[in-house]
Amino acid sequence: MGAWSRDQGINGTIVSMFGDPYGDFTKKCGMELVHPGPYDLGLVGRSKRFAMHVVAGIVEYVAVSESEEDPAGDDHPEATCAPALIEVIKNSQSLKK
Repeated sequence: MGAWSRDQGINGTIVSMFGDPYGDFTKKCGMELVHPGPYDLGLVGRSKRFAMHVVAGIVEYVAVSESEEDPAGDDHPEATCAPALIEVIKNSQSLKK
């Protein structure tokens, strides 16, 4: 995760990246991709495509990019990409004012 953080230029920012090598967090959050399609391709233990906004240990928002036709969310990941999450955070901050 450290190398990826450096590559993305986020070291020293408010963004934190965490690994989940055994899938414990993924499973406890209900984000394990268990659709038979990816399993049939050998993609076992994969996470759904999701983004989470957490403040002081409290989950403020969760977005999941998935649909019946696209269980991995690869075709339409927009809901979990940075611009969508930034917009949600901006809107939630304006509501708190």
